[in-house]
Amino acid sequence: MFNAILVANRGEIACRIIRSARRLGVRTIAVYSEADRDAPHVDMASDAILIGPPPALDSYLNIDRILDAIDETGADAVHPGYGFLSENAEFAEILAEEGVAFIGPNPHAIRIMGDKIESKKLAEEIGVSTVPGTSEPVQDLDQVRIIAAEIGYPVMVKASAGGGGKGMRLVMEESQLEEGLRASTAEAEASFGDDRVFVEKYIQNPRHIEIQVLADQHGNVVHLGERECSIQRRHQKVVEEAPSPFVDEDLRKRMGDQAIMLAEAVDYVSAGTVEFIVDPDRNFYFLEMNTRLQVEHPVTEEVTGLDLVEQMIRIAAGEELGFTQEEVKIQSWAIETRVYAEDPVRGFLPSIGRLSRYREPVTGVFGKIKTVRVDSGVSEGDMVTRFYDPMLAKLITVGRNRDEALSRMQWALDEYLITGINHNLGFLGALMSHPRFATGNLSTNFIADEFGDRFLPADATYDEPLRMAAIAVALRQLEIARNSQLVGLTLEWDEVEKSYPTAPTEWVVILNDEYHDAQVERDGSEYVIRLADTEYRVESDWQPGGALFVGKINGQDTCLQIERTDIGYGLYHRGFRAGARVLSPEAAAILREMPEKISADLGKELVSPMPGLLVSVEVAIGQSVRVGDPLAVVEAMKMENMLVAEADGVVATIPLTPGDSVNLGQVILTFE
Repeated sequence: MFNAILVANRGEIACRIIRSARRLGVRTIAVYSEADRDAPHVDMASDAILIGPPPALDSYLNIDRILDAIDETGADAVHPGYGFLSENAEFAEILAEEGVAFIGPNPHAIRIMGDKIESKKLAEEIGVSTVPGTSEPVQDLDQVRIIAAEIGYPVMVKASAGGGGKGMRLVMEESQLEEGLRASTAEAEASFGDDRVFVEKYIQNPRHIEIQVLADQHGNVVHLGERECSIQRRHQKVVEEAPSPFVDEDLRKRMGDQAIMLAEAVDYVSAGTVEFIVDPDRNFYFLEMNTRLQVEHPVTEEVTGLDLVEQMIRIAAGEELGFTQEEVKIQSWAIETRVYAEDPVRGFLPSIGRLSRYREPVTGVFGKIKTVRVDSGVSEGDMVTRFYDPMLAKLITVGRNRDEALSRMQWALDEYLITGINHNLGFLGALMSHPRFATGNLSTNFIADEFGDRFLPADATYDEPLRMAAIAVALRQLEIARNSQLVGLTLEWDEVEKSYPTAPTEWVVILNDEYHDAQVERDGSEYVIRLADTEYRVESDWQPGGALFVGKINGQDTCLQIERTDIGYGLYHRGFRAGARVLSPEAAAILREMPEKISADLGKELVSPMPGLLVSVEVAIGQSVRVGDPLAVVEAMKMENMLVAEADGVVATIPLTPGDSVNLGQVILTFE
């Protein structure tokens, strides 16, 4: 076994690797940029080395700095995690020359399988099913037009060295081809330093299903079943689960056999993932092989009982696999959701700032059995910067079956508390509560079909919004009960009754601008609240100021998040947000007569929705634009974001030029 492993990564995956290395009794060395000086992975490791300024090119992608850290600490192995240098064959070769183990596959496998074009050629040669399209990089737009016409629209333009959804553009018709090729090429160059792209037929309504493989240095290769990764946005995975609700034993065997064929064809060693797209008729096509640990590896760990990071370390140290294919068993069901720093309301644009509050789920409601796991790389008070991927954590829940894993995920998302930045927890809650997701009717178009380009919490599907109104009344009653204990602070002593006044029994709840009459009484530990001829019995030990409401409504366990506002409450449950005000009937009657506030017109400016780099301006001064026309491209967190016109107009000024850094809210251009 190794003496010391240097973890050439950051965030949650660095923390994850350090945990497994610790269990093996191996010393760990963290590397960090100046932006990550106080990051959790730095504190967790045995030692930590500063390797450069915040930009990844100057730190986590700087091979010379990593080699210096290896020399300084005496590390005899490197685990690259995912992203950064994890699929860099040159890095693996340099380590081999230095006598340092690379905890991953050999450079040959990385080169062949990490190149989408070369891997597709190999797959075709050995009889693995592939998607119709090119096997060579395309040279220009004219060639792309010819190829697309031959295989038929829609087509996908993809970066050869791509991964994580970067450098991919879906082209539905010929008029979109030029922009799709430009954007794919530019993003490929920016993300991978390789602008080669190729073209494939786009399989409509596909599922994205991948097979996890493990191979040791002694010729043993096994697969660990499949992961369903169909829930994606902009070709980036958002939700993963194992096993797939679509895959039967026959399909699992056929896909597993082909995954092993590919691994054996390149003498693969370590953990790897073979990705397939599967059409509604269960025809599957090889997509790519990821020669590294996948983000979604925890769901496979949970259903098989295997620690994949530990397996990678043992394999790199020369050990044989300790089990055979026949001994791999799927023992449970696991679902993973990716928690991102992004703003779903603004089209999922990245969000930066300080994590003013960060509380991972406690989930005591599930008893003593460990059914919830959080792989995170942040702590309360951390800064989320624009330099790295926006993923904060991965939330994993486990059950005996899919329904159980799903119900636990719904609860855990309700308990997960993040403030200070925008995040996607509400969106994930709505997704997990969507009837179509519950049935397992999935495809890579799921999010686009069901939610569109953005997510508005007020539009989330919610079966019984009056439950929110009942909870708001209970909160108000609990606040009054609390205040009544603070003598003389809020309530005035009634000399006639010789007591403090009790809470009112009649209220009007304004829930998302709708008025509801409510009557309330106390019955032991419960508040009995009547709304629209429906009775809600609410019980909770919530205290004013608490961010989580945990209690029972009509005997059913319920958890939701509470935000106290100046005029009421913000209530968040299963992705649904309700603004609630609890007023006396007299105050509500007065409010009904108040004039409606008219919002200011902010449509004369295009402002940057995030800090980042202005990549391009797509219009000129004096140009007329219509709704949906592209205006500018801003790059942040390694992704290009196209900003489009939200109204018709004429461009008046353009104060910035491509290449400028932009701040949140900075004006990019104005309209007449």
